[in-house]
Parts: sequence; structure tokens; C-alpha cells
Amino acid sequence: MMRIRTVAGAAFALVLTACGAPTATTTDSLVLADAAELGGYNPIAGYGAAGEAKIYDGLLRLTGGSGMPGFAPALATELPRAEPGAAVWTVPLRTGVRFSDATTFDAADVVATYRAILDPASASEVRSSFSMIERVEAVDPATVRFTLRHPYAAFPTKLLIGIVPSEAVAEPGPATESALNTKPVGTGPYRLTTLEPTRAVFVANENYWGGAPAVKRLTVLHVPDDNTRAQRIASGELDGTSLPPLLAATFADRAPMSVHANTSADWRGVSLPAGDPVAGDPAVRLALNFAVDRQAMIDNILGGYGRPAYTPVPEVYGESHNPTATFAFDRARAEQILDAAGWPRGADGVRAKQGVRARFTVMYNSTDTLRRDLAMAFASDARRVGVEVDLEALSWDRIEPRIERAGILLGGGSEPFDPDTQAYNTLHTVDPGAGSPYDNASRHSDPTIDALLEKARRTLDPADRAAAYRAVQTRYAEDPSHVFLVHLDHTYVVKDSGWTMSGPVLEPHAHGVTWGPWWSLQTWTRGS
Repeated sequence: MMRIRTVAGAAFALVLTACGAPTATTTDSLVLADAAELGGYNPIAGYGAAGEAKIYDGLLRLTGGSGMPGFAPALATELPRAEPGAAVWTVPLRTGVRFSDATTFDAADVVATYRAILDPASASEVRSSFSMIERVEAVDPATVRFTLRHPYAAFPTKLLIGIVPSEAVAEPGPATESALNTKPVGTGPYRLTTLEPTRAVFVANENYWGGAPAVKRLTVLHVPDDNTRAQRIASGELDGTSLPPLLAATFADRAPMSVHANTSADWRGVSLPAGDPVAGDPAVRLALNFAVDRQAMIDNILGGYGRPAYTPVPEVYGESHNPTATFAFDRARAEQILDAAGWPRGADGVRAKQGVRARFTVMYNSTDTLRRDLAMAFASDARRVGVEVDLEALSWDRIEPRIERAGILLGGGSEPFDPDTQAYNTLHTVDPGAGSPYDNASRHSDPTIDALLEKARRTLDPADRAAAYRAVQTRYAEDPSHVFLVHLDHTYVVKDSGWTMSGPVLEPHAHGVTWGPWWSLQTWTRGS
């Protein structure tokens, strides 16, 4: 377990403060540190797609609490209405709202935002996520109609992304080159006033349609190193940060700090490429699912902050979760499966079949210590049943070209607010040239799973949808394409400062100080 060296951390923070770094206070300002780079504040490029942006509003917003979050109107005045068949959705809009540049919001801005996302010229990373939209049109200045290519029950999840002024996307071009990345214009509760490589400052929008936030100033510092963030919050310089579980746990008894662990649908698992003679063998895939000790990973790597993952659909999905689709930790069963499939052990303990050694590669991102530790634990468990896993720590640009030839320690759950957006891209057969290259990274294809996923997204009946998702998991457990390992809790360290927070929300794969206790910062109030 990592240790916080408080004295060194305090000295380090004093040096930074003397150089003009902001310090945490108990006034109406907060100073947070994040590992993520600053900038890129453009919804057309995918920023805030899950509704977490503070400088933008979507048509809908999330409601917090335990379990699956609900949806509430934001720039819409009510939840969208689906016409029979779930392929046409009408959204009434709020009037009297202004962007941070004082221009008026109306239907034209909604139309322009979605058309820009779908425009190939934007080269948006999230374009495929909105590909079900055939057209979007303004019925009148206060009403928008979406016509979909096919019925899509999860469509409310696509209404969380922030709306930008139509003028900001009037000229087609790559979203990554838009001025919105560094000079965002939104209707949200905060405005960006300063952006530097290591510091961004957001101030309250005093004219916000939902009421001016009580937290008037938010400073976010870019601090990529986990230990440095821990040192800086230990010294009192910060009001909060995100930290890996074991490092966060060292603050559990260090008042005035407290550890917040938020439930997420974020998973970690290993893709098993179908084209590899070892990882693609159905018996090897099944055996490895029984060979891994998921609970040991949770206890020793996550510090208890997580739950076993067997499929991408955790218990939080209620009736859509199938509690029988699991893999018990059973090394003896794993070995029996491999023996029966013709993979006997060799003299060195590693199995082989018809001259093919039971050996394959798993890649992980070199900057992510959590993925490294999970990959090492996976390789150790695999070796104990006679399968040799070579680990390679690489940058994402070196991982991507090898997706179809090597396994990857992946993360998922970027849009977890419906079973469709949680499971479809991970388990459905890949459509070449569409979507993310990491969709269904195993490249496994199962027509039965495909048909069930299509059925579930095309009906609005909750019972029918839930039954289809349970059937997906049953089928998956018979012939798994991945080894899902854990569903994470996202861990944060917070300096207690008298604010009454709004409570947690189910978090997606993305985490950091846009989520955690600060996901709905605009609703905070001062404690009595």
C-alpha cells in the first residue's frame, strides 16, 4: 500500500503556494485537482456526453440517489414524448434562457448542435453514439422533433449532452479545432474565465435560469500524478481530488479529510481476441472466467471499493441484471475445461494443443497503475491453470492497431444510464467502419446476442426489455468473449468545509472532479 509522506507533501505545497498556486478555503470557492488534461470543452467532440458538464445544459439532466438515476428536464420543459413505435421523439423547450454570451437559446441551437455532432466534417468521436438519429428539426422555436432510423428505447440518454449556440457551429470543420474547446459558450451554471495548461477557473453564472450557484468560484488544477495529488490535499492546498482506491483509503482517518466512494457501472476486464488461436478458443475463454479470483482483486487492489464483474451489466440495473450469469472462482473447474478441450499441461506447466502453446498477450495503458495491477493479477491467475499471459505496457496509440491480435485490459461503461448503452457496443457484433475501435474489442460475434440486443432497444415495454437483457447475459455466460473482472467504486478525498452536498449518482467510466461529490455542484448549499 502506498504511504502519504505528509511532511514532504506539506513542504511541496508551501513551495507551490509561494509561487502563486491557489489554496483551498472554506468560503464560496473550491480548489480541486484532476488527473485529466484541461480544455477540450466542446460537446460536438463529445465533452460532457453523460451530462456532467458545468458550463452546458443538455435537454435533460440526471437525478441522483442510489440505484439507476432518472432523467429530469433541463433545457426541455418536460421529458420527451415518443410517438408509437419509439422512432419519433418530440421535446418541448424552455424559453427565456440565455447563453453565457447573452444570446438567446431556442430550437435552432438544439438542431445545430445535433447536426454538428452527426456531420462527418466534425469528425466527432461520439458521432456513432448518435447514429440512430436520422434527422432533427425545429417544429417551432420552442419545440424540437427527432426522427430516428429505428425505434430506440434508450433515446433519453442521448439528450444529456450540452447544447451550444448555432452560431458556434455555423461553419463545418473538425470539432477538435473549434473555439468551443477553449472558449466554451453554454447555458450552464458556470462560465469558464481562465484556461491555462495547469489551471482552469470557472465562475458562477449569476443569471443561470436554474438560480445562481452558491459555490461562486471553482478552480481545477491539472495534476496527473496520483501521489502528487495526494500530497497536495494532505497539505491542505486542495478541497478535493480523485485518487486510486488504496491511496484514497489512507485518508480514511485523517480529519478534516474524508473518503467518498461512489458506485459506478464502470468495469474493468480483459478482451480476448477471437482471431487468436489461444485467446479465441471457446474453452480457454470459459476456463479463464472460472480461473480468476475476482474477490481477491477487489480486496487487494481496490481496497474493497468494488464488486465482481461477470458481464457488463451489474446489479444496479435491477430487473435487467441476471444474477445467475456468474462464474464462481473455481480453478479445478477451469483445469477440467482445458483438459477436456485438449489443452494438456506441458513439462513446464504451460498447456499446449496440437503444437500451439497456451500463450497470448494482454496490453494495458502504461500510465494507469490500476489497470497494471489488475493485469498482473489476471496473468498470475491464468498461469496457475496453465495459460501463459505476456503483459505489455503501452500508450493507447500503440494499443489500438493491435486490438484484433492481443487482449487489452479495458474499461467500459461510458454511458451507463440504460442497459442498452451499457451493453450494446461491448457485446454486439462490430459494424466495420462504425463506432469506436474499442467496441467489442474481442471481435466475437454471436447472432443470438445480437438479436436480443436489437429486440431490447426497439421496444418501450420495460418487462420485455429486462427479459431480453437477462437472456443476453445467460447466453453470454455460456460462451464469454471477455473476462470481466470488477465493477469499480470511484474514490475521492474531500476536505470537509461546511457545504451540504447533493449526494451521489451512478457514475460512468469517466471519473475525476467533474463527477464525485461535485457532479451537481450548482445545487450545493451551506450547512446550517
